Amino acid sequence: MATGDTIIDTLFDGRYQIIRKLGSGGMANVYLAADQELGRRVAIKILDDRHARDEQFVERFRREAQNAAGLSHPNIVSIYDRGEAEGTYYIAMEHIEGRTLKELLVRRGPSPLGTAVDFTRQILSALRFAHRNGIVHRDIKPHNVIVDAEGRVKVMDFGIARAGAASQMTEAGSIIGTAQYLSPEQARGAPVDQTSDLYSTGIVLYELLTGFVPFTGETPVEIAMKHLSQVPAPPSTHRPEVPRDLDYVVLRALAKSAAERYHSAEEMDSDLERIARGIGVSAETAEAATTVLSGREVGEAATTLGGPAGPPGTTYTPGRYYEYEQGPRRGAVWPWLLALLLLVGAGVGGWFAYQELQDQLSANEPVAVPDVEGLTEQLAVREINEAGLQDLVQREPNADVKEGNVFQQDPQPGERIERGNYVTILVSSGPPKTRVPNVVGRNRDAAVAALADAGLEANVVAVNSLQDVNVVLATDPKAGTELIEGSTVRVNVSKGPKPVTVPNVIGTAYESAESQLQGVGFAVAREEVEDTQPAGTVVGQSPAAGTQQAKGSVITLQVSSGPQVSQIPDVTSQTEAAATAQLETSGFAVQVVEEIVEDEGLDGRVLSQDPEGGTEAQQGTTVVIVIGRFEAPAPPATTTTTTAPPPTTPGTTTPP
Repeated sequence: MATGDTIIDTLFDGRYQIIRKLGSGGMANVYLAADQELGRRVAIKILDDRHARDEQFVERFRREAQNAAGLSHPNIVSIYDRGEAEGTYYIAMEHIEGRTLKELLVRRGPSPLGTAVDFTRQILSALRFAHRNGIVHRDIKPHNVIVDAEGRVKVMDFGIARAGAASQMTEAGSIIGTAQYLSPEQARGAPVDQTSDLYSTGIVLYELLTGFVPFTGETPVEIAMKHLSQVPAPPSTHRPEVPRDLDYVVLRALAKSAAERYHSAEEMDSDLERIARGIGVSAETAEAATTVLSGREVGEAATTLGGPAGPPGTTYTPGRYYEYEQGPRRGAVWPWLLALLLLVGAGVGGWFAYQELQDQLSANEPVAVPDVEGLTEQLAVREINEAGLQDLVQREPNADVKEGNVFQQDPQPGERIERGNYVTILVSSGPPKTRVPNVVGRNRDAAVAALADAGLEANVVAVNSLQDVNVVLATDPKAGTELIEGSTVRVNVSKGPKPVTVPNVIGTAYESAESQLQGVGFAVAREEVEDTQPAGTVVGQSPAAGTQQAKGSVITLQVSSGPQVSQIPDVTSQTEAAATAQLETSGFAVQVVEEIVEDEGLDGRVLSQDPEGGTEAQQGTTVVIVIGRFEAPAPPATTTTTTAPPPTTPGTTTPP
């Protein structure tokens, strides 16, 4: 099998056109591919060659496809296909344009509180569905959670999931999962249940709130030991604005004993839903979190939940995490700020009094409009506001200006206007976009024209299909997808069925011939003909055997109706010529046998025939006719008398 970059631009398993590599893991590589049959993009996960012959890895790979294929849920990556091809195994799954939660954490740092709650609730929604179907994921971590541009979360990689009471791939005593996200029972190699997934989800929530995991170490074993023995510090000790109720949720999820954790994904989601609506968590959760904290190791300082309780009615709504640019927060600085404020309090009061006087003096002075064309929206707004003006942002497509940058402003730079007036800026929303029209089922030329009208290019690819020639079968991307104008859309059009070789069925029974032809995709027509072959035997076919014909074509079979039977005429007493002519005209063959007759009147006449006249026989049967042949009798023999000469005496001469 082609590996690495050599697989790019190849057709895998006769169906998936590999476009580019998306990433790689411990046992497989993931590629972006185009499904040639369904006209859509998929992510295809292909097991490494070095693992394709390892039964344990193959089993894990098979389990991933089997477990996830049965889970159809908005927060779980869909599995479309699985199989074995080119010496390895693969899974074709839903392709999602987005980043993993780990990538977002590395790039953006800790998330807004509302986003952390929202993402965790979506993960819990996926786990709730999986648990109800008897599946325990066993490897929940930010690397296995992908987020699209709309903030929709999808859980993937069920490679080490356990289905129901199925036997595990490793025996008790072995560790399965990723060290930083292991539950204590996984660290011990003990059996797991759904509460193990909730422990891992608690660590993901901890990382979303703080930017790092609660337990770290030099080796996986060291980290596993901390899962077993150490109690995590509440998230609010690292990020003061984390409310006490979120501390409660995290600490209960991270209880060492499974019995002290949330018992189900629904229960944990219920507390997060209450927090999102500004309502405190349940009393049971608050008590469980307090119990967790009380179990800190001997010698550790007592830790209290330092986060604010949150004013009544405070709600936490999802933020725009993709645009969240702040890095990880540092430790609390409010004590230093408070000291500074106390030292300069008097000076601040005097400053504000002076500033107020200055503002009154300059309030009516016009100000120059700053030049913000080419700047990012954020920087342009800041410069406008700093100039004492208000901003009015409008977004329009622009193919020549980077998305998010200003390409036009009104009033123009340098123009002086009164403070507080508005400056309108046009911000590029990127190149103009359009939607792929629905052209499936239309004629090729009409589809190309419709795509051109939408500002798209058509890449027409002909494929075999039972549909009529030039009918559009599918598009990639599919109808309704938003694309940049000028993008190329693959259009699969039918070039008709794939030709099939016509088999030779002459000499076989009609029923057998019909079954054989229909088995390879042909339709069959029957035509009865007279022939010497037995009735029901195929004596001819059209088109001829060996020719290439499209599936669905009609093959006409000439079928013998059997030899024709008729009555043999009685030709006795007829002349040989007349008898022969009559028999041959009636469809029979003639064999002549001669017999000597004494009656000259029977000469050349038919004395008898076999079969006899009036007998029913098949056309072509040979009739033997016996023809009389007269021969005249031989004349009687003639008698001649001879007179003997007289005897002679010696010495005597007989006179003449």
